[in-house]
Amino acid sequence: MIRLSHVRMAGLVVASVAACAGIALADPPPNVQLDMPGILGTKKKPGPPEVKAQPLAWPRLDPGAVLCRTEADLARLSARRGGDNTAGPADCRIVAIATAVTIVARKGPGRTQVQVGGSADTTGWTDVWLPEKAPAKPGVVPASQR
Repeated sequence: MIRLSHVRMAGLVVASVAACAGIALADPPPNVQLDMPGILGTKKKPGPPEVKAQPLAWPRLDPGAVLCRTEADLARLSARRGGDNTAGPADCRIVAIATAVTIVARKGPGRTQVQVGGSADTTGWTDVWLPEKAPAKPGVVPASQR
């Protein structure tokens, strides 16, 4: 025996399904395809964006390198480091941050005239060996260039 409440419940269910179907059929969805490879491009990986390292300037004077105003100042500094007493001050400074330079002239492996930062009025002498090409890995100098 079917109770009257079951019939009413079934009728309500059928009526609600018909109402939903009527709404869906009355307004059909537009023809949209969301995964079109040529239009949308590639999906990005979740997470923070990838940051690429900036290329390092080369040649450069690294922190701790000495830059003297003249070749004579560099010779005086070298003599003092060797323990000789020399007359007069050596007009030299120690580089605090990595500084891009351009090689102007070389006088042996321990004397290089450089132009600092590309400005013609700022030239000096250093005792740092600066190879023409950057090392393969930053901070690593091949044995052939030591």
